Amino acid sequence: MAGSGPGMPGMEYKDYYAVLGVPRTASQAEVKKAFRKLARQHHPDAKPGDTAAERKFKEVNEANEVLSDLAKRKQYDELGANWEAISRAREAGAAGGAGSPFGGFGGAAAGGNVRYEFRSSREGDFSDFFRVFFGAEAPVAAGFAGGRTTRSGARTASPPPAHEATAEISLSEAFHGTTRLVDVEGKRLEITIPPGADTGTRLKLSKRGPGGGDLIVVVKVLPDPTFTRRGADLERDLTLTLEQALLGADVKVETLKGRVLLTIPPGTQPGRTFRLSGQGMPRFKTAGHGDLYGKARVVLPTGLSDDATAAARAFFDLATRPDQR
Repeated sequence: MAGSGPGMPGMEYKDYYAVLGVPRTASQAEVKKAFRKLARQHHPDAKPGDTAAERKFKEVNEANEVLSDLAKRKQYDELGANWEAISRAREAGAAGGAGSPFGGFGGAAAGGNVRYEFRSSREGDFSDFFRVFFGAEAPVAAGFAGGRTTRSGARTASPPPAHEATAEISLSEAFHGTTRLVDVEGKRLEITIPPGADTGTRLKLSKRGPGGGDLIVVVKVLPDPTFTRRGADLERDLTLTLEQALLGADVKVETLKGRVLLTIPPGTQPGRTFRLSGQGMPRFKTAGHGDLYGKARVVLPTGLSDDATAAARAFFDLATRPDQR
C-alpha cells in the first residue's frame, strides 16, 4: 500500500522526522529547535481560519511528542508510527495464559501448529482486539457475562489528566497581550495570552498537554513600579511642581496606551484625583477599557537661595492663606 512503512501491514506510515524536517540522526536539541520553529509558523493564532495550517500544527505537535521523548523515539525508530499498538499487541501475546484475553495468539504449539484461542469474561474484549490489531472497532461481538449473551461495545477510556502551568507577565504585557513558552513535563508549548488578562486568569488549551490532556495556564501579573491595578482601572501618582499646582499647567502623563496631555487647573491641592477616561486596562475578552486615576503629588522646591527665600516670604505675605486654627 502506498504510504506504508515500518509498523503494522497496511497502516499509513507517518514519518515524524519528515514532518519536523530533520534527519533520523538529529539530536534532541535539533528536534526541539525544529519543533519550536514550525509551531510558531503554523500556530492557529498566527493563521486564524487556515485549516491547512491547523492540520500542520497538529502534525508537528504529534511528531514532537514522540521524538522529544527518548523512550518513545526508540520504539518509533524500531516499530514505526504504530509502535503503541504493536507494543500493546506484543504484551497481549506475551501474557499468554496469564489472564490475557488473547492467550496463545500468534504463539506456536508443539509440532509447529499455531494455536488461536479467545477467552473472555468481560464485555469489550473482542472490540479491544480489533482496535489493537486492525485499528477499527468490531461491528458487533457477542460476549458472555454470567451466562447471559450481551452485546459488546467499546469501553470508554478515561480522559487524559489535565496539566497546569503558570505564566508570569508584566502589566504592560497584560495590557497589550503577549505569548509565553511554558514547560510541562519537558514539553514546551507556546501559548497566547489575550489583552486584559489578570492574576488568576485561567486559559484552557484543549488536548495540548502531555499525553493529549488539557493544559490549564494560570496567569500571574507581576507588580508594576508606576501603576496599581484595580480590576480594569489603573491608579498612578501625578508629580507636580509647586508652580504647576499653584498656577496651573498642561502636563504630559504616561499611560500604558501612550502619552496624553492633562490640564492641571490653578490651585490644585495635593491628593486631588484626576480621571482619564478609557486609559485603563482592556476588559478581558470584552470590548472597552477601564479608566486611569491620577493623584496629584506636589513636590516642593529645596535648597532655596537667600533671594528665593526672600521672594517666597514676600509671596506668602501677599497670598491669601486660610485660617489654620
